[in-house]
This record gives sequence, structure tokens and C-alpha cells, in this order.
Amino acid sequence: MKKVNWGILSTAGIAQKELIPAFQRAANAEVLAIASSSGMDKAIMIADKFNIKKAYDSYEKLLDDPSIEAIYIPLPNHLHKKWTIEAAKKGKHILCEKPAAVSAEEFKEMKAACEEHGVIFMEGFMYHFHPQHARVKEIIASGEIGEVSYMRATHSFYMKDPETNVRVKYQAGGGSIYDIGSYAIHVIRNVLGAEPETVKAEAVKNTLGVDTAAYGYLTFANGVRATFDSSFQLADRNEYEVAGIKGRIIVPRAFRPDRMGGDGLVIVETEGVSRTETLTTDQYRDQVAHISQAILQGERALHNDYENTLANMRVIDACMESIETGKQVKLG
Repeated sequence: MKKVNWGILSTAGIAQKELIPAFQRAANAEVLAIASSSGMDKAIMIADKFNIKKAYDSYEKLLDDPSIEAIYIPLPNHLHKKWTIEAAKKGKHILCEKPAAVSAEEFKEMKAACEEHGVIFMEGFMYHFHPQHARVKEIIASGEIGEVSYMRATHSFYMKDPETNVRVKYQAGGGSIYDIGSYAIHVIRNVLGAEPETVKAEAVKNTLGVDTAAYGYLTFANGVRATFDSSFQLADRNEYEVAGIKGRIIVPRAFRPDRMGGDGLVIVETEGVSRTETLTTDQYRDQVAHISQAILQGERALHNDYENTLANMRVIDACMESIETGKQVKLG
């Protein structure tokens, strides 16, 4: 099978822990090169660890390598725009960690660059590739839980190093909404299949003005309401619930079923009766395989496309505006 030759911009923890192994599990992808801004020794060390053939001591040198067809960007949020545009200029396709940017306007510039240079871009919401979410939508469409009027989503973990973690650095686009709240917003929009009309949000901030916890309320044109919360100050939680007039659906491993061997759970409760469905996949591998196949086939219809990314960024922007002003924000 033909494989896409990938390069990794940075030796970031998520690249080492999750994505490089996922590339190696995908039949149509190969990590050919890795670059480190910390010097050649670091690049060589990680290349040796993962049997990567090429190592570079700058991102520019990797982008200049004509054998590299696509780039994975696991850099801090504020660097996504710069290196997406630089990669696009070099004709490299791009898988970029979420959130794609720190604002919708910033992402529009990234999108324009990718379109100008004819490259494929996809935001890395790996959870979106797990079949449990499609199953939830099937159950909703079947009418089993009745007309849906409410959804909630939550994502949190307890941060042990809040003073030094890049996730809470203002200059790096830090904060709980960008880091994990983006998942909750994304799943609400995609499971409901609609965009919110209004957003109201509030946050708990650290001394640098970065949200370490956030709480949001979304309204939709069809009368559905949704809430989300994200936090660096609570135990691990990654779940959502969809409630209808006949029952509800609970997904307790919404974003990280990979921690449980890839097993996702869909719990359906109606009229006092409960059943649990188990759906399993390798969501990180499937994400890599999806974009690699799109690159090989020249396919622009991605599972998580430009419009989905832009719509998610608009809701995040509205949350940030609401937090700053204390007011409800209208979208559209």
C-alpha cells in the first residue's frame, strides 16, 4: 500500500505519546522526519526512539525536504497559524492539533493559505473518529429517546503543574476552553447537527488572566439548550448526555476511549430500562488513516472539514467574548 510521508514539527509530548505511535499503526502513513526547535540532539534522540529516518534542528529545514508530503503540527496554539501557513507555502498537507487557531479570523487566514496552495488541512479532533458518536446520532434519529431538548458535555482533569504548564500560558493561547472545552463545544454542535444562536459563558481565571475552568450555556433555533464545562481543577471527566422526552443517552468515555482500549460506551435509558452498547476502534489511528487516504486520493471532503473547524472557532470566540463582557453573545 502506498504511504504518505509525514514530518512532525516538534517533539511535543502528544506527538510522542499519541500521534507518532498512531502514524505507525496506520497502514497508509509513515513518519519520515521530525524537527526540534531545541536542537539536533533532541531531534536525533526522538528520531532514534521511534525509528524515524530523518531529524532536523529547525522546522524550516524539514519543510524544505521535498520527500515530505504532509506535516503534523502539535505546537502550542499560538503557533498553529504561522506553521500552517509556512507548511502550505511549501505544498505540504497539514494535520494540526486542536484548536486549529486562537480565533475564527486567524483560522480564515490559515484556510486561505491552504486553499491558495492546494493543500489539505484538517484539525485534529481525534475523538470525532470514534463510531460511538455516529451511533448516538442513529439512536436520536430513531426516536428512541423522543424529541431532544437538552445536551450537556464536560471535559476536565486535575492539573498538577499549573504554574509551568503551557496550557495555562496566556501568550501560548492557553486556557481550559481552548484545550479541553473545545471538545465539549465540538461534540455538542456535531451530535445535535446544529449551530448555536446564542452563547453565555463564565470562567475562573488564574493570575495571568487565563481560564482554568469555564462554564457555558448555548441556545439553538429549534429550542434545544446545551451546557458545557471544562476545568483543570477537577478529576478526569470526559462525557456527554443527550436528553429527550422518552429517555436519555449517556456517553461516559466521550473523548478518551483510547484509555480504555478503544472501547466507547453508549448507555441508553428509557422508562427505567437501561442498556449499554460497546463500540471499539483506534481513534488516533483512524484519524491519521483518514487524512492520509484523503491526501492519496486528492479528496477534499474530510470528516472534520474547514466549515466544521470555522464554526467551532466562532463558538469559542463567542465564549471568550461573553467571559470578557459578562453578556450573552449572539452568533450568525
